Amino acid sequence: MVRNIQLRTTLKEEPIQGILTKKAAKYLGIPETEITALKIDRKSIDARKATIYFNYKVTVYIQEPAPENSNYTFNYKDVSNAKEVHIIGFGPAGMYAALRCIELGYKPIVLERGNNVQNRRRDLKAINQEHIVNQDSNYCFGEGGAGTYSDGKLYTRSLKRGDVRRIFENLVYHGATDQILVDAHPHIGTNKLPKLVQNIRENIIKYGGEVHFNTKVVDFDIKNNTLKAIILENGNEMAVNSVILATGHSARDIYYLLHKKEIALQAKSFAMGVRVEHPQHIIDSIQYHCSGQRDELLPAAAYSLVEQVKGRGVYSFCMCPGGFIVPAATAPGEVVVNGMSPSKRNNLYANSGIVVEINVDEDIPKYNKFGVLKGLEYQKDLEKLAFTAGGRSQVAPAQRLTDFVEGRLSTTLNETSYQPGLKSAPLHSLFPKLIGSRLRGGFKAFGDKMNGYYTSEANIIGVESRTSSPVNIPRTEKLEHPEIKGLFPCGEGGGYAGGIISAAMDGERCAEAAVAKI
Repeated sequence: MVRNIQLRTTLKEEPIQGILTKKAAKYLGIPETEITALKIDRKSIDARKATIYFNYKVTVYIQEPAPENSNYTFNYKDVSNAKEVHIIGFGPAGMYAALRCIELGYKPIVLERGNNVQNRRRDLKAINQEHIVNQDSNYCFGEGGAGTYSDGKLYTRSLKRGDVRRIFENLVYHGATDQILVDAHPHIGTNKLPKLVQNIRENIIKYGGEVHFNTKVVDFDIKNNTLKAIILENGNEMAVNSVILATGHSARDIYYLLHKKEIALQAKSFAMGVRVEHPQHIIDSIQYHCSGQRDELLPAAAYSLVEQVKGRGVYSFCMCPGGFIVPAATAPGEVVVNGMSPSKRNNLYANSGIVVEINVDEDIPKYNKFGVLKGLEYQKDLEKLAFTAGGRSQVAPAQRLTDFVEGRLSTTLNETSYQPGLKSAPLHSLFPKLIGSRLRGGFKAFGDKMNGYYTSEANIIGVESRTSSPVNIPRTEKLEHPEIKGLFPCGEGGGYAGGIISAAMDGERCAEAAVAKI
């Protein structure tokens, strides 16, 4: 017999050997000896009250053996001589598009503007230590995309877009811990992702696909509304059948290129704001109701906050417990911040984006002259403002949280994880009212929801601007651009995903559509 049940343990019970089997036997009213196996399907933490519980969903096998663990095998074929599908970009969408092409018997030709994961480290070191931004290889561009060096959080609400479990099992197949199949909010960690990404690339090449780094697409050859070829920065031209455009939300040159060629685009609402950074022990004390150090069985505490302020949502985004703030600019003359965490989430600080919804049709009328690119231009202007306010380097403008809300310049700043450094700046007056006034209202409300969150021990750091693309590349029900045959906009860059898992699922769907077109 097999039973699916839910159990919970306290902090005191959790370390006890065999506690789940004991609890399952009691719940089912049977002797422990009748339980032949117990499999954990899901684990989460309930810290809403003073007594903290670990919640489990488990499968109990009673007087019968459990099935053997899956090896998570995938039907990859030798596609060395197969028909080609070209994929522009090698982030989650591009990687999973390539893997799915191989399963379907087609040869992926991947073109990535940035470096591979190993060489990309030098580009990240340059921006952190020397304030030099490589426009093609940085925290956003390069093998694995933005997720590789920006955390690897795998939580998604996009459950209707594809087979989430399949993506998770594929990550395990390529080297991720199988704990991601169990945790309610799975996370790989930026220290472990590079090896996993490398494994995916090596698998693509093993089965006959191609991955080309430092290969930038600069133009499209379109005849009779059909994409015939792509032109590379070195002048080479590649004839194509189907092209999956998976360039990510920061590839502005692609939007400019499409707009110049009068290919349909749409302005899209997005969000902008700041990174807020607290000492991790403050967030732990709030979430776990503890006055000192959190229990060693508990992970660094996270939070999720949302508030309506003056008709717009103000919310936390990409919250990184035990993490770092990193410089995510993709061009000289701009400052952009993002967050990440290592797998152990053991840094001294917690950071999160706190951003404000921006309705491009109502909120930025002065930018209407830019047409469908108005959100992008607004985004750029705030990043340039942050660059100037920080002293015209990758040093970021910052303010103590309470000073920002109360409208005064910070005479000193708190210690930070942001490696390029911080400079005190009057963000309360620099931000447009559209964003600044709502952030102030949001922070006050968050302080009411989380006693201790509103504190002078927290810094706010600008600017968090790359939450999602401000441009949408339209596509039909068959995932093809409505005007250009053979072009399949994909993932975050097209406006069809919001993270690693949703981008990966969209990559698979676009691969299926591109193959069907051929």
